Amino acid sequence: MKTIVNPASPAFQPLYRQIKTLITQSLVSGEWRPGDLIPSEIELASRFSVSQGTVRKAIGELAHQNLLVRQQGKGTFVASHSEERSKFPYLRITPDRGALDDVAAKLLDCRKVKLDAASGKKLGLAAGAGAFLITRVMSISGKTALYEEIRLPAARFKGLSAEIIERHHCMLYSMYETDFDVRILHVEEQIKALAGEHAAAGHLGVPEGTPLLVIERVAYTYAEKAVELRRSYCSTREHHYRNRIV
Repeated sequence: MKTIVNPASPAFQPLYRQIKTLITQSLVSGEWRPGDLIPSEIELASRFSVSQGTVRKAIGELAHQNLLVRQQGKGTFVASHSEERSKFPYLRITPDRGALDDVAAKLLDCRKVKLDAASGKKLGLAAGAGAFLITRVMSISGKTALYEEIRLPAARFKGLSAEIIERHHCMLYSMYETDFDVRILHVEEQIKALAGEHAAAGHLGVPEGTPLLVIERVAYTYAEKAVELRRSYCSTREHHYRNRIV
């Protein structure tokens, strides 16, 4: 069945952008789920009544945004955080010596809390809204590298428990996707140096008040909806923040 491109779309919007929007709508609706093979370029061109080149350009942009993954000889798939290479997709903390190997996460706690005003604002929720607070530590090559506090809207993650998190070996983005149908599309980070408070300093093995690198991340799903607020604390004695910009 063909889907006609909406004639009410803004005239200045290129046709491939309209096709990109329609493909994204299919992702949002769940027509194609993470890991699914989407229809071929020829099939999509027929469905949308456009040229194959227009579809190819739309898919190219979605692949660049990591929403789709092209596999030569196999087709185009919906990107998934369940893939081996995507278990810790936004980890930027790296050892001063050695490679970023043997990354592991250990759950400390998962409990219900009420959001303070600042956290609620970042998640688009009112102060006092229900949330889950997850605390965990992450290690790299057997050495503790991060202490994290992660807040999730309770309404979006109904039924979340420590047992579910541990079943996923504390790999959260994969869990969001498979158990709660929440796909993380992109994140925004702010980085500051702050004196380590009791919990963070204790888990990182440094004296309270030691300067720590604090990375605050807000993760977004479709329609720019914030679904996760994460604060990661790192001691820079043996680790540093590294990001490649292309």
